[in-house]
Amino acid sequence: MKFLFKAKNDAGQLREGLVEAISWEAAAQILEKNGLTPITVQEQKKAIVFMKSFQKMLEGVSQKELMTLFRQMATLIEARVPITAALHTIGEQVENRYLRIIIKEIEDSVGDGMPFSEALEKHPNIFSTLTINMIRAGEVSGSLHKAVGYVAENIEKNYQLASKIRGALYYPAFVLSVAFIVGFLVVTFILPKITLLIKDMKVAVPWYTTALVALGDFMNQYWWAVLLVLVSGIGAFIYYIRTEAGRHEWEVILLKIPVIGELARNVYITRFADNLSALLDGGIPVVKALTIVSEVIGNQVFQKIVMRAAEEVKTGGVMSAVFLQAREIPPIVSQMIRIGEETGSLTQVLKSAGKFYNQEVETMTKNLTTLIEPILIVFLGIGVGILTVGVLMPIYNIAGQL
Repeated sequence: MKFLFKAKNDAGQLREGLVEAISWEAAAQILEKNGLTPITVQEQKKAIVFMKSFQKMLEGVSQKELMTLFRQMATLIEARVPITAALHTIGEQVENRYLRIIIKEIEDSVGDGMPFSEALEKHPNIFSTLTINMIRAGEVSGSLHKAVGYVAENIEKNYQLASKIRGALYYPAFVLSVAFIVGFLVVTFILPKITLLIKDMKVAVPWYTTALVALGDFMNQYWWAVLLVLVSGIGAFIYYIRTEAGRHEWEVILLKIPVIGELARNVYITRFADNLSALLDGGIPVVKALTIVSEVIGNQVFQKIVMRAAEEVKTGGVMSAVFLQAREIPPIVSQMIRIGEETGSLTQVLKSAGKFYNQEVETMTKNLTTLIEPILIVFLGIGVGILTVGVLMPIYNIAGQL
């Protein structure tokens, strides 16, 4: 259970916040162990929890908002502003009400003596394992402002990477969606009316015209069933890929799709190189850094490869030995990592690899957008051509014979 409390510290200052415990007595004991004298301890009302959940569903927290949060935190901490004061200042400026609630809870936890990293760890659905460990490393090394800066930079890189992919796919997705909707409406409601003339004339028509007439009649009568099957199929596909087995199978298939698979592979390599270099630069041990990266890389195929590399390093080997055996990892990346391990410049090598593949992703997204445009035009042209040749041409031929 969660309890809201008001208490005083040894200096007589009033503290407010949230504490988790199995009972009221346990909550009071936790406060006393942290040097606080309880004034009031009340169980957090379900209405407050519901409101927080509602705000989460309504707004959530975007990567852009997290990037802004840590950028501001880095600036304020570097200016020697206390963490609680920095959190309070940022919380007052945040427009996202759910994020404002989270920042307030973190501020209360830090104010009660909890390390910043542990306060973040209480919200795993918002702050990744990578973020928490980088902050913890900064606390241990006494360079928290640098760690927060690393986090902000890392989130920004991931955000920009995801934005590039979305930007490349938005246009074709929009065009295909509109084309599908228009095609569905034409075949269901307009085609049967056009082919009505052909049926009334009762003349011989080509087989493809007969097929279009039958398709129009079927869609006009059973369009609701077709729509239901389509919606159910899409829903079932989304549900399946959200399961453990479905997600793994989809991620394997994704890497095998021409062009898209290569783009996805470059994205995962960029994410791996950037995140691992940031963790190593922050002082995280190699094995732990690899384990953390495997959780945030976003693909189970690459996750297993990175975890095998972590096990190899743990037993005294080198990660490049595993990468050289994995066909999903380009040989140039494996060789660069091997050279980095041998020369003691792994962090710099990873940064270079991340920069190179980030540029590759940018180039591929631009080329993909340029390539998709003529393909979409050809696709739409084929649809118009089928309608013209299969329906309009027979109507003109019939009219010319009258």
